[in-house]
Amino acid sequence: MIEFEPDRPRWQQIAEVLRQRITTGEYPPKYLVSEVRLVQEFGVARDTIRKAIRQLREEGLLYTVPNLGSFVSPPGEVSPEGT
Repeated sequence: MIEFEPDRPRWQQIAEVLRQRITTGEYPPKYLVSEVRLVQEFGVARDTIRKAIRQLREEGLLYTVPNLGSFVSPPGEVSPEGT
């Protein structure tokens, strides 16, 4: 679990951690990002994790497949519309 800064939303801080893991290759392309595991790791509500994932999806770093979960986007690949 990370120690959160009190003056910034937790979802933003989690998004930063996940962004770093993606850009350094710790989470390789097509790696499944499990909301349940992230909830346990960061000790936050599922909605907080979903906000972080939504931010990274908007940045094109993640894409979501309905009923399967969120995955790391391959570099330079545009995710399908609406995911």
